[in-house]
Amino acid sequence: MSDVDVLKQLVIKHQALKKEIGKVIIGQNEAVSLILLSIFSGGHSLLIGVPGLAKTLMVNTISASLGLQFKRIQFTPDLMPSDILGSEILDETNNFKFIKGPIFSNIILADEINRTPPKTQAALLEAMQERTVTVAGHHHVLDKPFFVLATQNPIEQEGTYPLPEAQLDRFMFSINLEYPSFDEEVEVVKSTTNDEKVVVKALLSAEEINQFQHLIRRIPVADNVIEYAVKLVSKTRPKTANAPEIVNNYIDWGAGPRASQNLILGAKAHAAVNGKYSPDIEDVQAVAYAILKHRIVKNYKAEAEGIGEKEVIEALF
Repeated sequence: MSDVDVLKQLVIKHQALKKEIGKVIIGQNEAVSLILLSIFSGGHSLLIGVPGLAKTLMVNTISASLGLQFKRIQFTPDLMPSDILGSEILDETNNFKFIKGPIFSNIILADEINRTPPKTQAALLEAMQERTVTVAGHHHVLDKPFFVLATQNPIEQEGTYPLPEAQLDRFMFSINLEYPSFDEEVEVVKSTTNDEKVVVKALLSAEEINQFQHLIRRIPVADNVIEYAVKLVSKTRPKTANAPEIVNNYIDWGAGPRASQNLILGAKAHAAVNGKYSPDIEDVQAVAYAILKHRIVKNYKAEAEGIGEKEVIEALF
């Protein structure tokens, strides 16, 4: 198949996926769209929302519709790196044998990632960045595609370990899940309190997802779009040549080069699922908030005056 045919196939599959996911997940359209974009881009996502907003169900449903293997890791303060990666044991023949941990899957749901200490959080770093795991000096390559979808509860602060900036930067998108509207909540209650079991069909395979990921990387981008994305990121850095007044006043630290890379990858994916052969500036702006908001650090003045990341980022467009 030519790239044009593959792109047309991606548009059809993307629409079908959203429809299939919508059988179970009511509302949360933006969150579902961003998760699908991160999967087609080959990135990881951080889902932030209060309990009961179907974060786990959403990831479970998406993995089922994609036909991928799914594992859930519930992060707790006593979780050890070996509980995630796996460990070597002595078998009955007195030989060491490697028992794979839950990280060996296509989609990993890292539930409440801020509930575990930095040592265990860091165990995910190599897997997220290199798609490999090192245990007892041996390198193990993870199956492709591989995604980490982590959840975080913004309410609880006591007994939690906030993710360090270096690890936050590994997540392509930071996705906020909002409360459902009144009508959506009525639908949720109706659909979850009856005896009907909704079956989600697998519409894709791992091979097709890998094919779509390679296609998105091959999509050409005009120089002016790349320059716009890089300039947008450079504007988030206070006390630099491109920084506007709002950034100098309210931001302590701006986004790094990984943000520029993700803006272009996200814009390519956004253009592709909408049937466009090349992204434009509107595609960059469509993904900018979810890519930049966890990469900028507000100062005390922004907190005191109630200035949010969205306000700052939209002022840069």
